[in-house]
Amino acid sequence: MLPEARERAALLTDVRTEVHLDLTSTEDFGVEATISFGCTRPGASTFLELNGATEVTLDGRPAAYAEGRIPLPDLAATNTVRVTARMPYVTDGDGMTVTVDPADGERYVCAHTSMDITQKVIPCFDQPDIKSTFDVTVTAPSHWTVLANGRLAGRSTGTTGDTTHDTWTFETTPPFSSYLFTLVGGPWVSVTWDEPYAPAPGGTLPFGWHARASQEHDLRRFADELRRITSTCFQHYTTVFEPEYPYADYQQVFAPGLNWGAMEFPGCVVYRDQALMKGTPTELERQWMASTIAHEMAHMWFGDLVTMTWWEDSWLNESFADFMGYDVAGTAAGYTDAWTSAAITRKPAGYRADRRRSTHPIAEDTDKIVDVDTAFANFDMITYAKGNAALAQLGHWLGEEDFLAGVNTHLTKHAFGNADLAAFLDSLDSASDHDVRAWAEAWLRTTGFDTLRVTRDDSGVPVLTREGSRPHRLTVSAYDDDMRLVGSRDVHLGGQPVRLEEFAGRVVVPNSGDETFAVIRPDEQSWAAITAGLSSVESQLTRAMLWWTAVDLCESQVIGVGDLVDLADRHLRPETHPLVFEGVMKALQSVTRRYAAPEDVAGHLAVVADLARHAVEGGVPDLAPGASRALARLSADRTFLVEWLERGDEVDPGVRWAAVHRLAELGDPSHIDAEAERDRSVAGHHAALTARAAVPTPEAKAEAWDRLMGGELGNHEFDAVAAGFWGWEQADLVRPYLTRYVTDGLDLARRSGQAMGDVIGDAFPSLPLSTESRLELRDTVAAALEGDVPTVLARSWNDSLDDLQRTLPQA
Repeated sequence: MLPEARERAALLTDVRTEVHLDLTSTEDFGVEATISFGCTRPGASTFLELNGATEVTLDGRPAAYAEGRIPLPDLAATNTVRVTARMPYVTDGDGMTVTVDPADGERYVCAHTSMDITQKVIPCFDQPDIKSTFDVTVTAPSHWTVLANGRLAGRSTGTTGDTTHDTWTFETTPPFSSYLFTLVGGPWVSVTWDEPYAPAPGGTLPFGWHARASQEHDLRRFADELRRITSTCFQHYTTVFEPEYPYADYQQVFAPGLNWGAMEFPGCVVYRDQALMKGTPTELERQWMASTIAHEMAHMWFGDLVTMTWWEDSWLNESFADFMGYDVAGTAAGYTDAWTSAAITRKPAGYRADRRRSTHPIAEDTDKIVDVDTAFANFDMITYAKGNAALAQLGHWLGEEDFLAGVNTHLTKHAFGNADLAAFLDSLDSASDHDVRAWAEAWLRTTGFDTLRVTRDDSGVPVLTREGSRPHRLTVSAYDDDMRLVGSRDVHLGGQPVRLEEFAGRVVVPNSGDETFAVIRPDEQSWAAITAGLSSVESQLTRAMLWWTAVDLCESQVIGVGDLVDLADRHLRPETHPLVFEGVMKALQSVTRRYAAPEDVAGHLAVVADLARHAVEGGVPDLAPGASRALARLSADRTFLVEWLERGDEVDPGVRWAAVHRLAELGDPSHIDAEAERDRSVAGHHAALTARAAVPTPEAKAEAWDRLMGGELGNHEFDAVAAGFWGWEQADLVRPYLTRYVTDGLDLARRSGQAMGDVIGDAFPSLPLSTESRLELRDTVAAALEGDVPTVLARSWNDSLDDLQRTLPQA
């Protein structure tokens, strides 16, 4: 595909797309598109992509349409192509996705695109290095609101028979890549305002947040904070970035059916609608929302204004936006502990990804991205979490001023165009005296991560050494035996050891500011003091980094699951910072689920549940939302859980569903129907599916399995059923399904598309298993991977196989 795409990119110029979409039918939707473009070699041939159409005409005549392509032979110097088609709606989030809200029966239609999905919505040249302007009109039911990439220009009303409909017309957009095309239609509720912006006509831009009609109460409840975060991030970016904001408005939509957490469509960012919660968000969830708003807004410049040339440089979009998301959430939006959240949740995902066989350079080799499915699989935690950490280290190494100057050179030079790694390095190099290319070769073109190890020489002086190949600039801190900070030092660490003579006799913690991407291994004296006094470390960022170190030692089987749980039992009780508390609680559950033996699970869960109860009852309000959900999800006290449910609206909806799930898992499904009637939202529908799948009877598991693999579930429904199926203490009950997951899952993946392959992979059995069951699952997956497995599922299974292998006894 790549040679073909390169040839087409060289062939086409000045692409312009006019498209009308008719969403008035519930059976399918209509497309009328006019695409004009120049050709650098008259007489050459190319093609348009259009995937899934049931009827296609080209210039009014039946098109030679096959295998998702419309041939365009014998091109002139300038060309105008007119295509009409009928296209199917989908429910898997890959294309024009239709969702019916169970709360009120209202229908929503959203063009969820990305990668090579836009061709399932409109005819297009579907590759990132061919940009087009878009003129869009949409005809939809009259009670709907329609949002799209362009600013709304007008709205008119018409009738067809007895049906009234409206046509929405949007202004011409600046040029952007086809994978960024979107529109969303439905009876949205909205919060809008005029955002001050001096370069805009009239000095303001239209801004808005939008959600499903049934979510109006929650949108109004969070509107002030959503607006505040949006405005502060926008004012920050338009101050530090030299190119002006490229688009005519900025809309943000909580939309159903999105497969990603959020997507950076120019001028119309879409978030998965579950992000707008019914209850009280935990601190990690609040942090996620703020950093994600900042992340998607950063894409308006880095990704949308300047786009990677081809998919091997997806990191240029995602690593940068991920880094800016955390940084700007802290510096502009007031979430000052953003990097603490990254240290305990985001970066660990990067380390885990870097240990797998599928690890790849942050900046991947072009010839490794053989097709779009392979590129899709590389939107992973190497690209996001590790890339984020690498850019954070680059900024620390270069200094903020030089780093930002290089970024602005890049954005200005390549505005409305495409760029690759070489172009980005040219821009950074122009702003700094540092050897940026050598840094990039060490950090962006290699795999794996370094280990920073502390030893002591004969005189007791700590010595910091690097096991690896990358330069690091980091903070090294020293503590007394009670873990009180006594000093810190900025260290540039390369191939030569660094003696820390001023810290002789002290406890030494390298990377105490979590500035670099490397695991640490303190010396024996330091680790003994850390494990004895972890809760006394003043900096929450350093505590988060040290907690991750303990989790990493457990996942590396240096310490046991019981040792980690004991450490938490001693040091998580006095923890008052919600991000540290929630992050460690999540890690404890993950480690127990993946590494614990079945016979040890009940004991570990009892300790973790008691930690949650202690936090709920401890009088620290910020801990309560996260601790309450953990307690409801893990408690084995049925009487307590039922009493909690009997307290009605006093208990948060998320906590209620966690309790219903846990009761079902413990054998009492009697509360599911009542809770589902109480909460008729999409979130409630999914939570009920999860709880029903958790019921520990052969009949309930058989019914859940048939539903899971039947092919009728939407992607989020599939996720929900799978989340309940593999119960904490149900290893014996679900053992027959371990091999069926492989055979039935593979069959479903072959019948489905890219998105379903991804969620099938996410449903990999995750529960405490005996060594015998782990080996059986490993061998079954390995045997399947020797055959024909769809690319996205194969990548996910290989990753899960590597993770499973790490849980087995090490020789």
